[in-house]
Amino acid sequence: MNAATADRDGVAAALGGLRGSAIGIGAFSAAINALLLTPSIYMLQVYDRALASGNGFTLLMLTLVAAGLLALLGALEYARSRVVIDAGSRLDDRLGLRVYEAAFERGLAGGQAQADQAGRDLDSVRQFLTGSAVPAFFDAPWCPIFLLVMFLLHPWLGALAVAGIVLLSALAWLNDRAGRRLLAEAGQLADQSSRMADDQLRSAGTIEAMGMLGRLSGRWNTVHRGAVRRQAVASERSARIGSLSKSLRLLLQSLALGVGAWLAIENRISPGMMIAGSILMGRVLGPIDQVIAAWRQWSGTRRAWERTRALLGAHPPRPARQPLPPPSGELHVDGVTALPPGASAAAATLVAVTFSLRPGEILGVVGPSGSGKSTLARVLTGVWPARVGTVRLDGADLRQWDRDRLGQYVGYLPQEVDLFAGSVAENIARFAADDADPQQVVEAAQLAGAHAAILALPGGYDTVLGPGGQGLSGGQRQRIALARAVYGTPRLVVLDEPNASLDEEGEQALLACLQRLRQCGAAVVVATHRPRVLEAATRLLALKAGRVVACGPTAEVLGRLQADRPAPAAAPAAVGVRSAAAVPFWSARSVPAPGDPRRAAEAQE
Repeated sequence: MNAATADRDGVAAALGGLRGSAIGIGAFSAAINALLLTPSIYMLQVYDRALASGNGFTLLMLTLVAAGLLALLGALEYARSRVVIDAGSRLDDRLGLRVYEAAFERGLAGGQAQADQAGRDLDSVRQFLTGSAVPAFFDAPWCPIFLLVMFLLHPWLGALAVAGIVLLSALAWLNDRAGRRLLAEAGQLADQSSRMADDQLRSAGTIEAMGMLGRLSGRWNTVHRGAVRRQAVASERSARIGSLSKSLRLLLQSLALGVGAWLAIENRISPGMMIAGSILMGRVLGPIDQVIAAWRQWSGTRRAWERTRALLGAHPPRPARQPLPPPSGELHVDGVTALPPGASAAAATLVAVTFSLRPGEILGVVGPSGSGKSTLARVLTGVWPARVGTVRLDGADLRQWDRDRLGQYVGYLPQEVDLFAGSVAENIARFAADDADPQQVVEAAQLAGAHAAILALPGGYDTVLGPGGQGLSGGQRQRIALARAVYGTPRLVVLDEPNASLDEEGEQALLACLQRLRQCGAAVVVATHRPRVLEAATRLLALKAGRVVACGPTAEVLGRLQADRPAPAAAPAAVGVRSAAAVPFWSARSVPAPGDPRRAAEAQE
């Protein structure tokens, strides 16, 4: 699906669903504007008929009719407002979830997700639609009708109204031109300062510990003040022109009364026409003034609308996939080259990686920092797509799977543990509130060795966590995230540095968890720097600079890496100090005694 189709299916379809509302608003606006002639006609009849005849009954009937029509006017105004509000709500119903999913896709593709910005953009559009702007645009086409009535009263009154429309429109154009560039720059700087503040506040502890607050706040303030200054200049210009516009509108209404009075003195129009002309001048200029105010709002709403359209066009809805049977865990990686989304091909962090993994096997992935271990973990789970090659689960390319269905059979523990606001049980159950099995939640926690730690929390499994797992230590977060990864006994489990924050007891629980997953027939991939986990690995994959150095049974790969390790240099002068040449390619630890697989694994780590 291309961007144009996505746009048509998303934005255009949502707008098409509001066609009935637009027709209803137009019909209500027609009746409302027709009834807005009531005060002018009433004053015309009072001055020219009731006062001239001196008939009190005529005045009473005219007043009753005018009161009834104005009451109907109020009811129609309320009905139109309800239709406008309903249209804004339906637009949000149609696009709200799509905007969230598109923002998620942008973040997944390596862009700045800014889901809050995407939501604010949609809110801006909805607020514009449910405010006074839409009625103003529907009322504006009725200005020619009121203008025609003024010409019928007298051509001079009509000419004065035309001059007022031209002058107010010119001021509105000048106002838009004077502030457009400044407001655009202010918006960009405001977004930049907001992102800077978010980044800095997320790392408040680091900033405080190393005394960086003054420098970083200074950088933020420079950008923030730039946005404020541009906004202030644009607002000052707008206020200056707005004041002139308001004064001009009041002057025109007074001039209409003055011209009408002169024409009445000259017996060219009646006193009633004089009053009616003054009232009609307000009706002619009122919608123009409202449209000018709405146009100022539209300048910001238009940018929000354009960002929303671009977001939805760039990230179309995921196509429906044919449901596939539950996988057994047979994994095949064929010639995979991958790189971070948005990076150039020259920045590939994984190059031509090929291997297979059967259910019940545990693959340990080792290599120095930057060798591509985390990239491989993301590719195996479908978080990052392979630029070249395929990743197949039970023979099906990952791209052929429905992601929600596949997620039931995949467990993933990223290097940077991410928990979400909610209870511990909800996090473990992956927020499957409708069909979560409490027994499976407890079993997953027990399998991950987190059960006792969870029971020690104030609310146990019902303990509510803040965003990012606030309230937990690093080890607690990692154990709960591991429990989430093994929830429901997935068929493919990918763990990226699962013991980075674990103590000795935690590592023992992790090894027991890996053995249990193997017994259950899951295919497990473990990327690690620490050799203890390799005790459970049946196969080993060694990476360096994104390429496979060795792959095969654990003992065989360890022996090959031991044999390929550079010979140690001459004995150093100090005891316990070795030459850098004796250090394995992914570790800076001392070399263990040969012949011991576990010690050999520690040497290769």
